[in-house]
Parts: sequence; C-alpha cells; structure tokens
Amino acid sequence: MSRMINNIANKKSGLALLAGMSCVLGFAPFGVFPIPILALAVLFTLWLGADSPRAAAWLGFAFGLGLFCAGIGWIYIAMYQYGDMPLLLALAAAFLFAAFWALIPALAGYMQARFAMAVWTAANQSRTSWLRIALVMPAVWVLLEWVRGWLVTGFPWLVLGYVHSDSPLAGYAPLLGAYGVSLVAAISAGLLVFLWQTMRRERQWKLPLAVLVVLWGGGVLLGSVAWTQPHGEPFKVALVQGNIPQNLKFNEDALVSTLETYRRLATQNEARLTVLPETALPLLRHEVPENYSQRLRDHAKESGGDMLIGVFERNDGSYYNSVFTLGVADEQHYRKHHLVPFGEFIPLRPLLGWFVNGVLNIPMGDLARGDLQQAALNVAGQHVAVNICFEDVFGEEIIRSLPEATLLVNVTNDAWYGNSPVAAQHNQIAQMRALETGRMMLRATNTGVTSIIGADGKVLQQLPQHVEAVLLGTAQGYDGITPYVRWGNAAVLLLIVLMLAGARAAPRR
Repeated sequence: MSRMINNIANKKSGLALLAGMSCVLGFAPFGVFPIPILALAVLFTLWLGADSPRAAAWLGFAFGLGLFCAGIGWIYIAMYQYGDMPLLLALAAAFLFAAFWALIPALAGYMQARFAMAVWTAANQSRTSWLRIALVMPAVWVLLEWVRGWLVTGFPWLVLGYVHSDSPLAGYAPLLGAYGVSLVAAISAGLLVFLWQTMRRERQWKLPLAVLVVLWGGGVLLGSVAWTQPHGEPFKVALVQGNIPQNLKFNEDALVSTLETYRRLATQNEARLTVLPETALPLLRHEVPENYSQRLRDHAKESGGDMLIGVFERNDGSYYNSVFTLGVADEQHYRKHHLVPFGEFIPLRPLLGWFVNGVLNIPMGDLARGDLQQAALNVAGQHVAVNICFEDVFGEEIIRSLPEATLLVNVTNDAWYGNSPVAAQHNQIAQMRALETGRMMLRATNTGVTSIIGADGKVLQQLPQHVEAVLLGTAQGYDGITPYVRWGNAAVLLLIVLMLAGARAAPRR
C-alpha cells in the first residue's frame, strides 16, 4: 500500500490522477464533453514519456483511480445509509472497488507500452510515435473498456463513449455503439497529442487536424441519418415517479401508504401505457391484493391500454426482480436477467455469504436470473423490451430483443444513492441505448431521472428529481434495424484489431 501511495504521489502520477478525476465533468449532470478527451490526451502524453511498461501501468492506475473514485464513489451511500455499514468501512469498500477497476487502465498502459517495445526498436520509436498515440493507445484503451464490460459480470459504467450522448460524436452510436463512440473520442485524444507534437516541432500539422475535422464532421453527418422508421401512431404514456424514500420502501408500516401512492398516481391519467418503477410495489406478485390489481387493470382497460408494474416474484422456490402487466392484454412478465453482484445475488456464496447476509442490509439480496432470451411484452399496441435498473448499461444485451421490439422501457430505483450524480449518469446511459437501437426509451424511476428519450437520443421530457409526480407525454414505436443492432460490438472489435495490425505493419512499409 505504501508503495502504491508513493508511486501516485510523484508528479506524473499525480497529474494522471487529476486528469482521471477531471473526466467526471464530462458525464452528466455536468456534460462538458471535451474534458475527457483532453484528459485522455494528457494520459497518452504521459504514457509516451514513460520509461517502461511498468511505469506506464502506474500512470494508468493513477488515472483510473481518479476516474473511479470521483465517478463512482457514490456507492458508499448505499452501503452506509441503507446497508447499515459503518462509515469508515463503507468508504474503504468504495475505495477498494474503485482501485479494483483502476487495474483496467493500468493494464491498458502496460499493454500499449509492451506493444511498442515488441514492434518498434528504440531507433525508430520517435518516428513511429504518431502510430502509437493515434492507433495503439486508443485501440488498447477501448479494448480494455470492452473487457470491463464483461469481466466479473461486467461494470461498463463511465465508459467514455457515454460522455458523447449529446455531442457531435453521437452520430457514431447507431453504427458502432458506445464503445465505437469511445474509440472515436480516444482517437481524437491521440490526434490532439500528435497535433501538439507537430506544431511544437514545426512539422506538418495539417494531417492530424484534417483527420480530426473529418471524424467530428462525420459524426454530425451520421447524426442526420434516420436508421429506423415509425411503427404505428403516437400514443399517450404516463411514467410514474413515486418518490418513496429508500428507508421506507420496504418498511411494513409504510406499505399501505406506498400502495395508495402508486394507485393514486397510476389512475389519475388516461394514458395508453402507464409505467411504474422497479419494485414499485414492495411485495411478491402473489401477495398484491386482488382488488388492488383489479382497480389498476380496470383503469388501464378504460384507457384502452396497459400498465407495466415493478414487483418481486416467486416461482418454483426462486425469487425474481420482475415487471408484470395489467390491462387490455393478457398478463405478461419480464424477469431481470443481469443481476447486480452483492445487491441482487451473492458471488462466491460459501466465501462471501456472511458479508451480504450479516453486514449489508439489502432486501432480496439473493435473487434468481430470468431467462437470457425473453419475448418483448405485447402492450399498448407495441412490442416493448423492458430492462430493469442496471441492465440498460449493457448495450449488447439490450439488442437481443431487436428488431422485434418497437419500444424500450427502463424501470429503476436509484434512491439507493441519494442526491449523487448516479441518476443523471444513468439517464445519460439510457440516451446511448436509444441512439444505438433507433428506439425511444421510456424511463420510470422511483426518485429520478424519469424521462422520455427520443430515438435520436435526445431527452424530450423529464421530471425533476426527488418529487412525487407523473410524467405525461407521447411515445412512438419504431421499426427497422441500425448497424449496431445487426453487428453488436463485433464491428468495433474488428476496427481495434485492424488498428493494431496497421500500427504493426506501417513501419515495415
């Protein structure tokens, strides 16, 4: 530990740490998208000056530690305020969580340096530095972001592509997905370093500048392409934000009040599709009073539509985080497949079961997974692909329901994280899912951000956070298929391979 502190304390590592921390300003709710590109340019410059792969790894670790401590430090709130973990232990756990994921940028630093050593001799290192910063570093960075998306069940939060949900680079999302947007942003960072080097040495600086203009201009042009087409007529929707405090959500004394809040909010509109948040009713499906369900069903039928309601389910002795339907259509169910470690299931139960059951106070902390392939829900004249909470972070999983699904719906409860930026970051991720699929995304949340997101990724309407309200608006189903839906992440991985192969072959030519 002392060695790690000493390494981070040196000047270059301190600069990398600050650069990593600054990246958070690019994500929602701040949204200053150029900052992460500039921060990555700083890291690439530091990597270029590192005297060994080990030194580059330390720089990558420092950058990652700054990024994750600043960007996901909010996880301590769930453990401390709602998990009954002592404050110091919660802070330590959050730091270790950030340090674990900081190993990914560390590995990126090591890999790009080893690649350079293996391919280029010391004699031509300066001549080929442009290949390293414009091709190798961006390719390795995004490759490791992709690895982070599936390693240990995956944690692709703070993928740098999400910064550009509202930037000119958003046009690449339907083509290459979030990782493809990350790749263009990382190449831009490398080109900025290349541009700076050529201007300092009075060399030809027009080439990197021209490539930058083409990349960003290409994003603008791609953003004008309509990859999908409207399906059916627009229809009214109501997204319910109950604003139930997390410390009362599973309190038996507050159950009647919670049920009444959602009944009142859900039946005060005539929307064709009404959506309630994740586990809005803190009961098992079979425990929901039949007269309560019937009142909701009758109201939905009067509007000629349906409701989607978050609830827990029990089936064959297993428990699920689910959404069920009430209304004109027959009752249907969606069960969450991608569960959150420690929050919804216990990894390595014989070793770690005591931690969740004895230290953390998380209701339903050991759930079963729903099926990998689940049919879209046929409600309100649409084929609705539902995803619950953390599931919308995985673009490659969302596209499994396409092209059959005409509409995306996310239900979540980010009340676990208080007033932190997590809800805004989560909504930004949902924007990327809309862009990738060419589908509208409806988000119903407990405390926010409840929003209607267009097929172009733009937030059309949203409610303020931490208020009890219903978002009334209009939705439109879409048909068709984007290149990302067709290819998934295979296209960007192929680009990464080609970039590394090109960097290896170029000096020989």
